Amino acid sequence: MGSYILQKLGYALLTLFGVVTVIFLLFTILPGDPARMMLGQNETAEQLAVVKKKYGFDQPVSVQYIRYLNDLSPISFHSKIPDDYTFLAEGKYNAAKLFSVGNTNVVLKTPYLRESFQKNGKEVSEVISETLPNTFILAVSAIVIAMIIGVFLGIISVLFKDGFIDKAIQLVSTLGMSVPSFFSAIIFAWIFGFLLHEYTNLNMTGSLYEVDDFGNGKYIQWKNLILPALVLGIRPLAVVSQLMRNSLLEVLNQDYIRTAKAKGLSFYQIIKRHALKNSLNPVVTAISGWFASMLAGAVFVEYIFGWNGLGKEIVNALNTLDLPVIMGAVIVIATLFILINIFVDIIYGWLDPKISRQ
Repeated sequence: MGSYILQKLGYALLTLFGVVTVIFLLFTILPGDPARMMLGQNETAEQLAVVKKKYGFDQPVSVQYIRYLNDLSPISFHSKIPDDYTFLAEGKYNAAKLFSVGNTNVVLKTPYLRESFQKNGKEVSEVISETLPNTFILAVSAIVIAMIIGVFLGIISVLFKDGFIDKAIQLVSTLGMSVPSFFSAIIFAWIFGFLLHEYTNLNMTGSLYEVDDFGNGKYIQWKNLILPALVLGIRPLAVVSQLMRNSLLEVLNQDYIRTAKAKGLSFYQIIKRHALKNSLNPVVTAISGWFASMLAGAVFVEYIFGWNGLGKEIVNALNTLDLPVIMGAVIVIATLFILINIFVDIIYGWLDPKISRQ
């Protein structure tokens, strides 16, 4: 089991290295001068030179790439020369010095995602820490909705197998998997937040925290979570309902279910005591994968509903070409995606030793 975990961690590091490389190269070769983006239209040649030297834009792409990896690495190398980009400046890195070799300090630090171009030098890690919890809450809420409603619809489909209700649920599930999230978000916001606002009391836009009109600070507005969570949960809900239906039908054909029927147990008792638990295995497997992808899939849903999460921050950064925020957010999402999948793989290996020996 230990070698299996090490193997998965090795694959994860290689995958993350590939993601970082692709992201860096993609945004480095984009047209435009990052220094000019930061200074605006009234820059001077002297100001451009200062900014380029401060952020390392005056160096070749290969040097910039090595420096970017050095900033992200937990163990990194930093010059003792104050004018050098890699100088261990106070307040820039959250680091502990390990040892020195000549003019270089070797330190242990948290990954440095650099500073935002558009937020007055605010660190990207701070921007992400302020928005990621909201995205996490939204993703968890969507998963819970998908699980509860999806399992219920799957059971209903089995109860009315091949009937009108079963076919209607399958049709709705197919539509749910086919319609893009941004389109569903627009439709839901228009119908439930505008047309039916008088009855639903839901807003077209709004985040988890709102500012009190009387100056009493922020307060939590839970109703703003309903529409974005429903929209984000539509696609996994459709998958869960289909998986639940197929899995439950397969379980109901097992011999021990026939034995339970022969003992006189009602259909409700068979579902509750025997079939439901065994039918949930593929559903849990699908949900574990969907949760990781939801962190990335929330981008347009958050933007349309005005939900102040990491997805909305990415869209805003794209609009203003705030490259450090975009790169940092994508790296964080990719890291979370990889870690969640590793955790799921380890759980599978623990539940089924045959997997860990492959």
